[in-house]
Amino acid sequence: MRSIAIVAAFAAITVGIAPLVAQAQTATTTSSTSVSPEVKTMWEKMKGSWQQTKGGVKEQWGKLTDDDLMQVQGRRDILVGKIQTRYGISHDQAEAQVSGWEVKHKDM
Repeated sequence: MRSIAIVAAFAAITVGIAPLVAQAQTATTTSSTSVSPEVKTMWEKMKGSWQQTKGGVKEQWGKLTDDDLMQVQGRRDILVGKIQTRYGISHDQAEAQVSGWEVKHKDM
């Protein structure tokens, strides 16, 4: 009888925790970089003209080094990571900064 109670308690805990784990996994995937097709197209264009684009990036984020910009080469996800590292901010904050920059420079 005691083993049945233990199994029932374990099942109840598992059932209670499973939605929380699923929600945490969803939150993690949601907060990862998801960009619209329009933004993807914009970044594809930036890759092609990275030498011109990186001047604007360097102006916005002066702490990024030339080596950082060379590694970015027009890749948005790498830029977000470099900003996060250089400025000591969260991924979401870096993501928000890049999104704001994109809005200002969408005509590039």
